[in-house]
Amino acid sequence: MKLYIKQKVFSWRDRFIIKDESGNDRYTAEGEFFTWGKKLHIYEASSAEVAFIRQKVWSFLPRFFVEIGGREICEIVKEFTFFRQSYRIAGLPWHLNGDVWAHEYSLDDNSGRQVMRMSKKWFTWGDSYELDITDGINELPCLCVALAVDCAMAVQNSKSG
Repeated sequence: MKLYIKQKVFSWRDRFIIKDESGNDRYTAEGEFFTWGKKLHIYEASSAEVAFIRQKVWSFLPRFFVEIGGREICEIVKEFTFFRQSYRIAGLPWHLNGDVWAHEYSLDDNSGRQVMRMSKKWFTWGDSYELDITDGINELPCLCVALAVDCAMAVQNSKSG
């Protein structure tokens, strides 16, 4: 199954529209305005909140917590590296592989089986991504990890620029 993430360009806060393969709205993600650290709420098309991503504020490197159904399922932590972006996913049996900087990476489980592949669509108005999710059961966790990594990269880029 595939999901397509499109970031809204002219917005005071982070806003994403997530569509399925047929072009139907599947989810929306909206950040909070004027908060300490990034916070992102993920809603189904029916407007029910299904997930929440929040940044740990006082952390040396970006660190995000993902909650689904009010329960924390994982923590995404930027690793300290010099020449490439690297993230650790604590709480899920997944590993991030590939070029995170270029938004071309995959999530693989402990047996090496691909759970999701993410790729950035270049030359678009605003950030656009394609998620190719192997198993529909992991749709929401995969989406949350992709959005959390995007948030972590935005935080890191704002500190360096």
